[in-house]
Amino acid sequence: MEEKKFQPYVPADKIMPEFTVVSIVLGAILAIVFGGANAYLGLRVGMTVSASIPAAVISMGIIRQILRRDSILENNMVQTIGSAGESVAAGAIFTLPALFMWAKEGLCDAPSLVTIGLIALCGGVLGVLMMIPLRSALIVKEHGVLAYPEGQACAEVLIAGEEGGASATTVFSGLGIAAFYKFVADGLKIFPSEITYDISAYKGSGIGIDVLPALAGVGYICGPKVSSYLFAGGVLGWFVIMPLMALFGGDLVLFPAEATVNELIAAPGGVSNLWGTFLRYIGAGAVACGGVLSLIKSLPLIVRTFKDAMSDYGKGGAAGTQRTEKDLSMKVVLLGSLAIALVLWLVPVIPLNLFTALIVIVFGFFFATVSSRMVGLIGSSNNPVSGMAIATLLISTLLLKATGMAGIEGMTAAIVIGGVICVIAAIAGDTSQDLKTGFLVGATPRNQQIGEIIGVVVSSVAIGGILYLLSMSWGGYGSDALPAPQAMLMKMIVEGVMGGNLPWNLVLTGVFIALVIEILGIPVLPFAIGLYLPIYLSVPMMLGGILRWFLEKRQYSSDKEKNDVVQSGVLYSSGLIAGEGIVGILLAVLAVIPTATGTLSSAIDFHEKFSIGQIGGLIVFALLLFTMYFFATRKIRKSK
Repeated sequence: MEEKKFQPYVPADKIMPEFTVVSIVLGAILAIVFGGANAYLGLRVGMTVSASIPAAVISMGIIRQILRRDSILENNMVQTIGSAGESVAAGAIFTLPALFMWAKEGLCDAPSLVTIGLIALCGGVLGVLMMIPLRSALIVKEHGVLAYPEGQACAEVLIAGEEGGASATTVFSGLGIAAFYKFVADGLKIFPSEITYDISAYKGSGIGIDVLPALAGVGYICGPKVSSYLFAGGVLGWFVIMPLMALFGGDLVLFPAEATVNELIAAPGGVSNLWGTFLRYIGAGAVACGGVLSLIKSLPLIVRTFKDAMSDYGKGGAAGTQRTEKDLSMKVVLLGSLAIALVLWLVPVIPLNLFTALIVIVFGFFFATVSSRMVGLIGSSNNPVSGMAIATLLISTLLLKATGMAGIEGMTAAIVIGGVICVIAAIAGDTSQDLKTGFLVGATPRNQQIGEIIGVVVSSVAIGGILYLLSMSWGGYGSDALPAPQAMLMKMIVEGVMGGNLPWNLVLTGVFIALVIEILGIPVLPFAIGLYLPIYLSVPMMLGGILRWFLEKRQYSSDKEKNDVVQSGVLYSSGLIAGEGIVGILLAVLAVIPTATGTLSSAIDFHEKFSIGQIGGLIVFALLLFTMYFFATRKIRKSK
C-alpha cells in the first residue's frame, strides 16, 4: 500500500520542539490578525483567503531568522494555530451579519459579543473534534488520492525553508513572483484581476478568468482530472443553463429576480447577474446533493474509522502508539461534542432549544465530513462553505417552520444554526489541510488538534469585537462599503423559506443534475462546485491543470526526470499560492487602515491614472503560466 511506503520529513522516532510558548503566542497573534483581515475581505467581496501558508512563512521569518530557533514542527504549529482565525472569520461573516441587518430593520436585537463568541467557539471546537476520527481515513489512508493542495503546498514551503537549496529557490521564487503580481493586480490595480466577456452572439453565455497566480497553482497541484470536472460544471452553467434562460425567459420576470432576464443581462454585471440570481441556487442544490452522495459513499469508511478509533482507545491513543499516529482520544471527542451540545441548548444567549441543538450536531458531522473531503479535492480557498450553509439553511428553516418555530424567532434560530455549521465546515476544512501538512512534515496530530482548538478559542474571543468594529466603521452590513454578499444571500433564503417563496425549482434542478452526473460515473462534488462557483474561477484552474498534463505527457529520458519536472512544478505552484495568500492578507489589512482621503488601499490604487487593461492582464497571466513551465523544467535544462 502507498501509505505504508510514505515517510514523513521528520521521522516518528525523532523528537523536536513543537508545542512551545513561542509557537502558541505567535500563532494566537496571527489568528487574530488573519481573522480580522479576512472578515473585512469576506464582507467586501464574499470570499476569504487561506492563512495557513502566510502564517507558515511569517513563522519561519520570526522563529528561524529573528529568534534563531530551528524546528520545522514549531513553525508548523504556528501555522496550525494562526490559520484557525481565517476559518472562524469565514464561518461567522457568511451568516451572522444577517442578524445585524434584521436588528437594523427593527425585527430583533443585535447579537451580543457573548452570543457571537459562543456561536464561533461552539462551531470551531465541533469542527476540530469531528475531524479527529476522520484523520486516518482521509489524511493517511487516502494519501495520494486526495491532494489537499494547500496542505501539501504549506508542507513544501516549510520543508523548503528548512532545507534551503534548489527546492527553496523554486518555492520562494514562486512566492516572490506571486506576491509582486498580486500587489500590482489587486493593490496598485494596474490591470483587473477579474476579466469577463459576455458573448452577445450566444445570448446568456459568457466567459471569464481570474488572472491570479493562486488559482493556476491550485489547478496544477490538483491536476487535469479534478480541474476538468470543475471546468465542466462551469461550462454547463454558463454555456447551457444560462443561455436557455435567455432563450425561453428573455422577456419574463423569473423568480427570484425582480426584473426580466433581458434586463438582468443588460444591467451592469451582464450575464454574471444570471449566475448571481439563478445559477447559484442550482449550484447550491447540486453541492448539497453531492455532499449527501459523498457522505453515503463514505459511510463504510467512516464507520470503520470510528470502530478502529474506539478499539484503539486505551492503547496509547486514538490511533496507534507512534508519535505521528497519536490523536486526541475518542473520549475527548465524545465528551467535548456532548458539552458543546449542552452549551447550545442550555446557555440563554444562544437562541436554540434541544431540537435545534440536535440539528447542529447531525448537520455538523455531515458537513465536517463533506468539507474535509472537499478541501482534499480543491483546497480550502475554493471550499464552498457558503454552499453548505445554504443547504443547511434550506433544511433547518423548513424543519423549524414545520415544528411551529416561525417568524423572526425561527429566522434567528436558522441563522444561528447556519452560523455554527458554517464555522464547523470552515474549521473542519482548515484542520484537514493542517493535518495533511503535519502528516507530510512529521508532526504529532494530537498536538496539532490542541493547537487548532487554541486558535479557535482566541479567534472566537476576538470575532465579536471585529464584527461590531467593522459594522460601526463602514455604515453597517448591507451598505455599499460593506455589502456582506454571502450574509445577504443567507438572509434572503431564510426569509424566502419562512415566507414560502423560495425558488425550489432551481434548487431541485441542481439536485437532479447532480444525480445525473453520479449515474454517469463522474465525481459529483468537483462538478457541482464548478457549477456553483463563477466560471472565471475554474478557468485559471483548468489552465493550471492543462499545464501539468502537458508536462506529464512530454517525452523524458527516465521516470526520474519526469518526476523531477512534475515535482518542481508542485514546488513552484506552492510558492504561487503562498505569495498571493500573504499579499491578500496584507491588502485586507491596508483596506481597514484609514487615511485623510479614505484608506491605505485606496491611496495606492492607480487604476484611474494608469492601467494596461484586460488585454494586458491576459498577457501578464500568460507570462505567469510560462514562469510555471520555466521553473518546472529548469532542473532538467541545467542537467543537459
